[in-house]
Amino acid sequence: MHAPEPTAAPAGRSHPAGPDAPAPGSPAAATPTTGPAETGRDVPGTADARTLVGPPSRPLTLLLALAGGLVTDAAFPDRGWWPLAFVGVAALFWALRRDGARWGFLVGLVWGLAFFLPHLWWANYATETVPWVALSVMEACFVAVLGAAWVWARRWSWLAARPWAQAVGFAVLFVGVEQARTEVPFGGFPWGRLAFSQADSPLGRAAWLGGEALVSLLVALAGSLLAVAVLALVRRRDVVTGAVVPVAVAGALVVAPLFVPLDTRAEAGTLAVGAVQGNVGEPGLGSFANRAEVLNNHLQGTLALLDQVEPGDLDVVLWPENGSDLDPQTTPDVARAIDDAAREVGAPILVGAQEYPETGGRYNVSLLWEPGAGVVDRYAKQHPAPFGEYIPLRPLLRVFSDQVDRVSIDMIPGTETGVVDLASERLGRTVPLGVVICFEVAYDGLVNDAVDAGAEVLVVPTNNASFGYTAESTQQLAMSRLRAVATGRATVQVSTVGVSGVIAPDGALLQSTGLFTADQLVADLPLRTSLTPAVRAGDWPGRVVELLALGLLAAGVASAVRERRTVRSSATPAAASTGDDAR
Repeated sequence: MHAPEPTAAPAGRSHPAGPDAPAPGSPAAATPTTGPAETGRDVPGTADARTLVGPPSRPLTLLLALAGGLVTDAAFPDRGWWPLAFVGVAALFWALRRDGARWGFLVGLVWGLAFFLPHLWWANYATETVPWVALSVMEACFVAVLGAAWVWARRWSWLAARPWAQAVGFAVLFVGVEQARTEVPFGGFPWGRLAFSQADSPLGRAAWLGGEALVSLLVALAGSLLAVAVLALVRRRDVVTGAVVPVAVAGALVVAPLFVPLDTRAEAGTLAVGAVQGNVGEPGLGSFANRAEVLNNHLQGTLALLDQVEPGDLDVVLWPENGSDLDPQTTPDVARAIDDAAREVGAPILVGAQEYPETGGRYNVSLLWEPGAGVVDRYAKQHPAPFGEYIPLRPLLRVFSDQVDRVSIDMIPGTETGVVDLASERLGRTVPLGVVICFEVAYDGLVNDAVDAGAEVLVVPTNNASFGYTAESTQQLAMSRLRAVATGRATVQVSTVGVSGVIAPDGALLQSTGLFTADQLVADLPLRTSLTPAVRAGDWPGRVVELLALGLLAAGVASAVRERRTVRSSATPAAASTGDDAR
């Protein structure tokens, strides 16, 4: 009887699943260790190596995730330090270098909470702590899923040893999960997409090609490449190919959209518009407490336009969402007041109001009021905000917060595409206005549908009164700017209290107002009829990224399953051989 010879490692054994993993067959790969580097377990005698190339310790991992989320929020308005979005993604990439899906879930959750809690602070101002935390946690859970999914995806053996491929794969998975949270639950909540941090960045111009899905993908890829480059520097080898080249590629990705041919010329004449920001008596929950106050403010603001123009100079006057706190269709004195204002200024008014049908519920509408004729066209909001304009699961949620009872009548969705037809006597034709109300601007499908239906300009009526001096309004303005680029349409965001703005088709902010001031804007908007590649592509960019993300995850899972089967099949003959030798 003799002692069995050492058994070689079975073929197909998994390699460390991180960007610092050695390639198969390399000297580093042949060096024996007592445990895979990516698990973060101690390897005797290799403390220096772990410091340079191993994954971060668990406390450092969580600290990276926390810092990454906070840094990413700083990339968005009000601060708007857009390059920090790359740093935030890079921090998450680094924080997720440890193995274990459950740990990846926790790391993603920490990053998500660090980002969404401050980013959605306006929800706390508008309601109370419980709804704000609940919304933030729900959105953070998507990042947690990303963390777990990435641990599985990088187990794909081809991906494990290729840092560049991991950078691309992580970006795809990040945006795939981001796309999913814009769709579910309750129709999704796109707030906080990476793309919305890039309104002032060259990357924002890429929306013309592929909408926010492409912009987010470029941001995530630039951040991942930054992480790969830093890792190569820490390893102190392959500095040129491992660090300089990724940084150069990331820089090229950021600069390249400057060459996108954004066109701002009028293709079908210009539209003279006046936008009225009427303001409210007090910020917050009491904004609409006094009957007709908001209506009167906007009536006065409409007449104030005559300080800048002559009667009849404007083609249309734009009011914000809830510009009238009373429905002119059911309140005769309100109808008379609006009609008088329209006659004075010599133009129809796009009035924001609420409708209460006899069948129950309510509609959030923009009504085109023609002087002497009343309502000639309307648009009803298609995507009411869950928990803000209607309450899903009301009996269950009431147990946690009585804030659900603030929405006493649920809003019901409209069914028509967001186009209001404006008959322009000056132009001698009908001009289709694309209208998306408030949070609808965050949903690219609704905006693209309006442009596909013929909209030549975009109007974003919104009511930000409940959010006080938080960043909600400027975050929304950044979305409107990205929408202008993606559709190639001049855009007007008009708010009850600000921030209102006039935006060129290339996303440039031409005019804007302050918060909680009464103000008026007058502009000649270029009318455009051509369709951008992003509008023609529709929802395909997002769908493709989602499919690629699912394929990446499937490849990782399949690779892990194959390797486990190989290990088991190799271990069985070895055990049998050992038993024979023992005999």
